[in-house]
Order: sequence, then C-alpha cells, then structure tokens
Amino acid sequence: MNAFILKHLKTLEMLGVLMRIASFTVVSWLGPASPFLWVWLVNTVDAVLLAWCAVLKADKAYTLLNAFWVLVGVVGIARAAGWVA
Repeated sequence: MNAFILKHLKTLEMLGVLMRIASFTVVSWLGPASPFLWVWLVNTVDAVLLAWCAVLKADKAYTLLNAFWVLVGVVGIARAAGWVA
C-alpha cells in the first residue's frame, strides 16, 4: 500500500486537500443544517490520507497536524453520531 501511495503521492495529497475544502465548504454554506456526521467522516478520512502521506514523506509537522485532525475527527464523529454528549 505504501508503494501505491508513494507512486501517487501528489494526486492523493491533492485529493485529501480537496476533501477538506469540500467538507468545510458544506459547513460554511449550510451552517447548522450541515450533515455533520458526513462532514466529520470526510474530514477524518482526508486527515488519515494526509497523515499517511506526511509519514511517508517524513514530514513531522504535517504528520502531527493531520494526526491531530484524525483525533478531532474521531471526537466529531462520536458527537455527530450521538455516541457522546
């Protein structure tokens, strides 16, 4: 899997960035009517993708940033799904 990611690194990074832009755009446009579970799922998937790319590039700053977003995403998913208050 790492070989595939390295081969398509720039494309996958762009996909992750576009996913992040899309999820925040939905929240900006729809406000409280946003499908927050969907937004958090997309945001967490893009954070995993971008963190994986950053690890393979040995970019510590972006690894930390995106690992943080994965954790934030897990909390966001749990809250949006109603699993925690």
